Amino acid sequence: MHSISKRSSTLARNARRPASVLARGAHKEVKFGNEGRAAMLAGIDTLANAVSATLGPKGVADLGCGPGRNAKKRVITTSEEIAQVATISANGDTHIGNLIATAMEKVGKEGVITVKEGKTIEDSIEITEGMRFDRGFISPYFVTDVKSQRVEFEKPLVLLSEKKISALQDILPSLEIAAQSRRPLLIIAEDVDGEALAACILNKLRGQLQVACVKAPGFGDNRKSILGDMAILTGGTVFTDELDIKLEKATADMLGECGSITVTKEDTIFLNGAGQKDAITSRCEQIRSIMNDPTTGEYDKTKLAERLAKLSGGVAVIKVGGASEVEVGEKKDRYDDALNATRAAVEEGILPGGGVALLKASLSLKALEEGAENFDQKLGVSIIRQALKRPVRQIVDNTGAEGSVVVGQLLEKFAAEDKF
Repeated sequence: MHSISKRSSTLARNARRPASVLARGAHKEVKFGNEGRAAMLAGIDTLANAVSATLGPKGVADLGCGPGRNAKKRVITTSEEIAQVATISANGDTHIGNLIATAMEKVGKEGVITVKEGKTIEDSIEITEGMRFDRGFISPYFVTDVKSQRVEFEKPLVLLSEKKISALQDILPSLEIAAQSRRPLLIIAEDVDGEALAACILNKLRGQLQVACVKAPGFGDNRKSILGDMAILTGGTVFTDELDIKLEKATADMLGECGSITVTKEDTIFLNGAGQKDAITSRCEQIRSIMNDPTTGEYDKTKLAERLAKLSGGVAVIKVGGASEVEVGEKKDRYDDALNATRAAVEEGILPGGGVALLKASLSLKALEEGAENFDQKLGVSIIRQALKRPVRQIVDNTGAEGSVVVGQLLEKFAAEDKF
């Protein structure tokens, strides 16, 4: 049961409870149902054959539930609908629903939304309109705001390099361009050390030039791809081994630009990059096509999803407040549930709740059960069909009413295709 609940949460976002009830219902049908008991008495092989025949290539998974689900689903598009889904999943808390809807509206459905424990009584949301990566400044000497220990640049130039920079000659042209245009310079490379780092620190301390150095995020090919994303976002060029032009011959049009940059000890945030929107959109489509490729592994898909979110959506951080640690923990759990349900609803749409959709799916299995090729398959379909009715029955039983009666009334009143 634990494995089913955990796997359902991973694959279907907000489906832990229904999956657990379905699994428990199937178990009861096997253990206490007349046909299931008979199969167990006849031998476990018969029962195994029933399940394999039902869930095989021509079983329930392909013939029973798939088409019905897609035909009846309702696509979520507006912010109000997103807020409604989040509110229901948060046990009717409209504040949580509205906050999640605001976050999703700001960063988009592919944007990154995280839930963290806040340090105040009130809940708050922090929206990052741009790109964020988890690398901070190389040296604290670059800090411009001593109180907050941040580097803050307005309209900076951005130098992107795939390789390590040690020689002063490599960054000298970029430093001269920044000094002539009287704009700050941010250097992002595998690493910056030696006389190159010393020259940057010296220029900063003397007040001759605002400059900062940051290590590039990621490793290997992933680092190269992220740097490429940054180049498209800022309208610059990544200096790599494949590029004929070296760092010592850099020109102004090879440097990226953005509205502002904030660098802390842990992370860096780009805001309002100068890249072309068409180029950014094309890059996002390229990443999506790689993600949809069947040969792409799960680890690569995770990294591609992170890149896509940084390029297309941005980042929203919901900080959960409360008067005590217990209150914050409880609210954080509700935020997580609501966020998972909302993401699933936006991606795949919604179906009638309260187990009603599963009840409808059980009707589509009746014809499959009657037309079963053998006893094993008929038994397997019967077990799953009865299990699909379990969530509705359990919800009604929890209220003190008779679940079987309500299930019968629902099937009698709404069984027609146009009413369900």
